[in-house]
Amino acid sequence: MYTANGRMAQQDIYTEYQPLVRRIALQLQVRLPASVDLEDLIQAGMLGLCECVGRYEQGHGASFATYASQRIRGAMLDELRSRDWLPRSVRRAGRELESVIQQLEQSLGYPPEETQIAAAMGLELEDYRRLLLDTNNGMVMSLDEMMDEEGGLAGGYASPEATPFTTPFALPHDALEEADTRRALNEAIARLPEREKLLMALYYQEKLNLKEIGAVLDVTESRVSQLHSQAVRRLQGVLAPHLVARAGKRRR
Repeated sequence: MYTANGRMAQQDIYTEYQPLVRRIALQLQVRLPASVDLEDLIQAGMLGLCECVGRYEQGHGASFATYASQRIRGAMLDELRSRDWLPRSVRRAGRELESVIQQLEQSLGYPPEETQIAAAMGLELEDYRRLLLDTNNGMVMSLDEMMDEEGGLAGGYASPEATPFTTPFALPHDALEEADTRRALNEAIARLPEREKLLMALYYQEKLNLKEIGAVLDVTESRVSQLHSQAVRRLQGVLAPHLVARAGKRRR
């Protein structure tokens, strides 16, 4: 795989890692609207792989396979983020939802029920659940930006400077900050209601799609989508201070 000067042979890499690009694209596609084309994700992933070939160097403590997986996935997320398919009104409602959940959890001392969240937002339960469905289409760019393929905190992106997370070859103080955010994420997941905690494990660790999770939980696919959106908003509210602090440090 390496040439005489220690660089990896590009054509060998493209041939060997094309199946990985496709596998990562398929993992993301099952969580996206039907309008997102698989080939578009694969194309973005291949561009991320090209970037890997130019940037990777041996001896930095991470294998090329690990580095490539993170960069490929990050390139696909960058492509999805650039599309920005959610209307601004839905994004605003999503941010309001996140803020209300955070405030309620602080005042109550436990994760609020959806009826409490709906009441705090001045919505009927049916309207609140419709809002959860509307906002769930954007969730792949939220928690997926924090999670790697094993369900842990992600460490690499196609554009690291655009995110508060570190690259795989981070400096020691960056690694400490990442460890703090990882702990906060784990603690936030531990505080989720049991059903939402199970849903997140099935979705991000077991890689089940919404229909499969619905069969496990004995609820409809749309209900799984609602619960997923609600769980992610809970986690985002808890993690927001950590991410803002880290982004501020990296800009200084």
